[in-house]
Order: sequence, then C-alpha cells, then structure tokens
Amino acid sequence: MPNTLNPLELIARRWQPSAAFVRRAALATVVMAVIIVVTGGAVRLSQSGLGCSTWPKCTPESLTPTAAMGINGLIEFGNRMLTYVLCAFVGMFIIAARARHPRRRSLTRLGWAQFWIVMLNAVIGGVTVLTGLNPYIVSSHFLAATGLLTVAVLSWKRAGEGDEEPRDLVARPVRQLTWLLVAATAVLTVVGSAVTGAGPHAGDAKKVHRIPLDWQEITQLHVDFVYIVVGLSVALWFTLRAVKAPAAPRRTVLELFACLGAQGVIGYVQYFLGLPEIVIGLHMLGSALVWICVLRVFLSLRDRGPLQEDNPEAPAPSEEHEALDAQVVSAPSR
Repeated sequence: MPNTLNPLELIARRWQPSAAFVRRAALATVVMAVIIVVTGGAVRLSQSGLGCSTWPKCTPESLTPTAAMGINGLIEFGNRMLTYVLCAFVGMFIIAARARHPRRRSLTRLGWAQFWIVMLNAVIGGVTVLTGLNPYIVSSHFLAATGLLTVAVLSWKRAGEGDEEPRDLVARPVRQLTWLLVAATAVLTVVGSAVTGAGPHAGDAKKVHRIPLDWQEITQLHVDFVYIVVGLSVALWFTLRAVKAPAAPRRTVLELFACLGAQGVIGYVQYFLGLPEIVIGLHMLGSALVWICVLRVFLSLRDRGPLQEDNPEAPAPSEEHEALDAQVVSAPSR
C-alpha cells in the first residue's frame, strides 16, 4: 500500500523555490510582524480596543461590525482580519522552506513557531476584549507580538546562512556584551509596555482599568534603560573596533545607532507635545525597528557557513522521488 503524502510533501515534489525566494518569504514575515505591532497600537490609540464588543464575533449577534459601531468597529475588525493576512505570509514561508531542496528542518520549525505564536496572540487578543482591555493582558498582547517579531528575524537570518555549527567571530567576552545588550533591550521593551499600561491611552473612550503605577516614574525608568542600551551599544562599537571585528557586525551597530537616535528624538517629541497619538504610533514602529537592529547585531557575531545556493545540476525533488520509487518497484521481494 503506497504511503499517504501530506500536502507539504506533495508541494515539495512539484515546486522547487530558489534560495532567494525563501529569503524573501522570511523577510515578508518580518515586515508583517512589524505591521502587526503598529496596527495593534493604532487600535489602542484610536480608542478602538472595544470597537468589537466580544470575541471571536464582533458583536453577540454579528461576526462583522455593524453600521452603528462606526469607525471604531471597522478599525478593530480590520486588525482582526489582518491576522489572516499574517497567517498567509507565515504559511508561504513554511511552504517555501519545506519545498526547498535540500530540506532544512530548522527553517520549517521556525516557520511553525511563528504560526503557533500567531495563534496564541489571537487568543490573547480575544481575552483582551473579553476582559475589557485589562492592561496586563494588553501588555502581554504586545509582548507576544514582539516574540513573533523575534522568531521572524531569526527565520530571516537562518534563511540566508548555512547549517554548520555556529562559530563565534569575536572573543567570548564580546559575545557576552551583546547578550547584555539584548537583555537590556528586552527589559526596555517590557518597561515600555508597562508605560503603556499605566499611561493615558487606555484603548477605549470609556473608563478602563490601568496599571496602578505612577506614570511619570515608570516613564523615567523607561528612559533610564534607554541610556543603558545606548551605553552598551557605544561600548560594543568601540570593543568591535578594538578587536578588529569583521565589517558586517560593526555596520549593524551603526544601523542600531541610527534607530536609537531616531527613536530618542521621537520619544522626546511625544513627551513634550503631550503624547499625540501619531507620534506614539511612530514610537511603537521605532521600538520594533530597534529590537530588529539589536537582534541583527547579536546574530552578526557568529557564522554558520555559506548557504547552499541553487545548483542547476542537482536533480529536482520530483525526479529524485521517481528514481526512488523505481528502485522500490524493481527491488526483489523477500
């Protein structure tokens, strides 16, 4: 009895994506993860967090928003529908990674990790609505989106490198400095979500419970961690120069400087202008870009060998399977 093939195996037999296509598919998931972070912020900043009053339906009687719900219902429902678009991009990456020959299980695992994080965050989003925008759940919703962005960046990096064992390009103390940078930026992101939970933009025009923290003090803590991240970045830059590290890691640190500088300007503008919504939205975009830059700095300090690019002389997967099938048929029975 012939073995039953799953759909991904069937696709892999008939389609051979290029290495460049897999990399572009991985990059698309990074872009979509950033869009999800920004549009999630737009829902909160436009006071549309409860635009749909329940979940998974928009209202107890309707799956979609009604005319009486106005623009807030459309914004909230539109953000929900964007999850399906995100799933489509993640699905494309999974299919491309699976169909690529030779098969790289690390890429498909990262793709499935993205899918399950999207599913988890959809549930968290539903709990957010059902709990009336509980600030702790709202913060976890944002942090889960940041987790998705993290895995997407890892997928993008892995799609462009080989499968050798990681080899450090710098001494261990320098790598430890990058670990500190990643940890400090992660804490900065968590504290930033606490600022959101304690701040004035609750996500709905009605009175919504806030995290019981002094907003000014938690904002100052957030700024303190900004200085820590900047200080670690400067220290890393001079360290990489001192140890004559390759040009690529030093270039990624310069990219991080640019993002931190822009983010700092946006942060001060939003503070002195009284937290205008559009500037806060830019600050959320900047937060995602800073996190991407920090991850790129960390990942640039190790090497996994060259990527096996397309080999026109290699047999296509379908041809290999046909050859194997012919061998099985011609093999004598025992």
